[in-house]
This record gives sequence, C-alpha cells and structure tokens, in this order.
Amino acid sequence: MSREPVSFADGVSSGTPRRELTLLDSTCIIVGIIIGAGIYRSSPDVAQSVPDGWWLLFCWLLGGVMSLIGALCYAELVTAYPHAGGDYVYLSRAFGRPLGFLFAWSQFWIVRPGSIGAMAYAFAEYANQLWPHAAGDAKAFVLSAYASAAIIALTLVNLLGIREGKWTQNLLTIAKALGLTLLILIGLTHTAPAAQASTAEPTTFSFSGFGMAMIFVLFTYGGWNEIAYVGAEVKNPQRNVLRALLIGTAAVTAIYLLVNAAFLHALGLAGTRNPAAAAIVLESALGEWGSRALCLLICISALGAVNGQTLTGARIYYAVGAEHRLYAWLSRWNPQRGTPYCSLLLQSTITLALILGFGSVKEGFESMVKFTTPAFWFFFSLVGVALMILRRREPEVTRPFPVPGYPVLPLLFCLSSVYMFYAGLAYAVEHRSWEALWSVGLLLLGVIVTFVESRQPRNAN
Repeated sequence: MSREPVSFADGVSSGTPRRELTLLDSTCIIVGIIIGAGIYRSSPDVAQSVPDGWWLLFCWLLGGVMSLIGALCYAELVTAYPHAGGDYVYLSRAFGRPLGFLFAWSQFWIVRPGSIGAMAYAFAEYANQLWPHAAGDAKAFVLSAYASAAIIALTLVNLLGIREGKWTQNLLTIAKALGLTLLILIGLTHTAPAAQASTAEPTTFSFSGFGMAMIFVLFTYGGWNEIAYVGAEVKNPQRNVLRALLIGTAAVTAIYLLVNAAFLHALGLAGTRNPAAAAIVLESALGEWGSRALCLLICISALGAVNGQTLTGARIYYAVGAEHRLYAWLSRWNPQRGTPYCSLLLQSTITLALILGFGSVKEGFESMVKFTTPAFWFFFSLVGVALMILRRREPEVTRPFPVPGYPVLPLLFCLSSVYMFYAGLAYAVEHRSWEALWSVGLLLLGVIVTFVESRQPRNAN
C-alpha cells in the first residue's frame, strides 16, 4: 500500500501547488537560507578550536563536502518524490504515518519556529545597532520587537503569493552575495594594522577541538535541504532540483572558504579568533562606516534566511493537512496566490509565541539554536536511512538521479547527522541547557499526540 500523502478532493483544499520556481529561484532559496548570520558568528569559534589557518580552511572545506554528500542524497529523494512536504513525505513512506507525523510535530513546535526565531533574533541584534532604541534591561524587549516585526513582515510577503516570496528571496540573496563579495575583496587586499602585531597562541590538534569546530561549521552550512519542501513547485524538478542543490552547495562552500581566507589574510589566525573579525576587516578599509556596513549585511543575510524558511516551512504543514483529517484546514491553498495561507499564519503565530517566550532571555539567538539542535539532527539522520529503505522497498519508483557511491554516501550522511545529534544532546546534558530540555519535553509530548492521532481515520480521495 502506498505511503504517499494524499490530496483532498472534498473541497477542504481549494488548490494545489503549481510549478512556478525556476532554477534561479530554487538556487536562491538554498543559498539564501544557508547564508544567514552564522558565518559571522561561527568563523571565530571555529578558529579558536583549530591549531592553524590550514586546519581552519580544511574544516570549512570538509563541511562543504559533507553538505554536498547530503545534497546528493536529497537529490535522489526529491527527484523520485517531487511532492510538497519534503522530509515528511520520505519519512512517512519509509517508516510509516506515525513517524512522519512526529517529524511534522517537531517541525511545527521546535525546529521551524526555533530556526526562524534564531535568524530573526540575529536580525534584531544588528538592526538595534543600526537603529538603536534601547540598552540595558529594555534591550530584550526591543530585540523581541525587531524580531517579531521581521517575521510579521515576511509572512505578509509570502501571503501575497509565491511570486512575491520568491522575488523577495532572490533580491535578498543577491544583496547578501554582493555584500560578502565586498568583504572578501577587502580581506584579500588589505591587512588590518592590528594583525601585524598579533600572533595566535600556539595550540595543538585535538579531536575534541576538531569536533567542536565541525559542530559550528555544519550548523553554518545548514539549510541546503530546504529545497525538498517546495519540490512540488519546482519547474522540471528531475533536472532543476539536482542543479540547484549542486550549484547552491558549491557556491556556499566557495564563499565560506573565501571569507575565511580573507579573514586569515587581513587578520591572521589570532585576529580571526576575534568575535568581531568581520567588523575589523571592513573597518580597515571603510573606517567607522565598516561597522555599519557589516550590520546592514548581517541584517540582509538574516532576513534572507527568515524569508526562505518561512516560505518552505509552511509546505510541511500543508502536506500534513492533506493526509491527516484532524489537520485538514492546514492544507487550504490559495490557487491565485499559490500559498498555503493557513499554514503560513499558524507558523508565524507559533514563532511569535516562541520569541515572546525567549524575550526575557539575554542571548535569544543562542537559546533558539540550543532549542532546535537535538530534534533537528535526530530526524535529519533518519532521512538518510529512509533513502536506503525506499530503495529496497519501492524499486519500481523511477529515480532520475540515483545517488552515486550507494550505499557509502548515504551511510556517511547518516553518520555525520548522528554525530551532530549526539553532540547537541551531550552539550545540553553537560551544560544543563533548559532550552534543549524544553525541546526534548515537547518531542515526548509529540509521541503521545502521535499515538492518539494514529488512531484517527486517514483521509482518502
């Protein structure tokens, strides 16, 4: 019996996704989501965990290779099952309806609002530096207001239609790419005065340091899989999904390597370890305007990630509504605008509630990351397993792009994801992270809800 989610024919869903995303649109979604604020925050952290500049570049190259392996695995799944919902579809077919629903539950309550909220907080932090409104005790409230405004504005853009959503994504992605190009050119052609007098403290290689470096690297590469959620809206998916994944992942890898090479040239390893490394590079050429330019660049980068995840995330809940009778209203689709409007509204509501919940926390960005990490990597690791199960269970399905090196590459993808899940969980236990404990608690609640929901009748055509 097919495990593929079915669509309504009873009028609950007023439309279905249309293929309106071109190769450029799909690539901009991938690049725009990956390149958020992470590169500016993570590069100094990675540099602190490695002994020299060559190890720094190696870590970022390895992260790109691992992301490319994952992209190849997703290319097989998306081209074989080009439906709205992405991972929800693959996990439901491979493991059954309950696990697919549990994945959607985690996305709805944990991963999606946490990921969007983290980037919204990153936008808020730097928007407050460009247009400061408060400091001290009032700062948390102002940051929450900035983050909420970004989510509301970009949700409204996507409610206007898929065209407005994708055009916004394309413009934000192009703008951030141009800004990073400026940063790279300045870093490769200038040397900051402070770099001449600073030297990095000698360190030796350690597996724990390398592991910590890769946690930051892979977090910064996260987001290339988002194209799976809009698979039903990509034109000629059998060809364009693969191209978008390869072009997007390769472009981000090249950008990240060049950014870190620019930091090393301009600042040396000691300067690259400075949390303000990017600002120092721009200030070396642009003076005090360099700091403002960096704030603007990070704001644009964060908004691109928020918009991309807002667009793709709503498609998960649309797919859930198409199969689960209790959530049928989530599958309502505006055929004129090409949007799952109920899913978009509910997604923004939950994200705003999470922002208010974390609004009193000093470090909203870090709290959001800790909140999402365990659930995200747990289900991510299962996607690689799902690929191998579906290969064996559904050999009749046409696979326009079978992943090369099977089963080695899928196994590598699974192992790297399992490691990230373990690292996130170990960090939460060691540091008694209340955010991660909330995440685990919500996931356990989801298990109960999944059991109840699985006893409900399934939608039928």
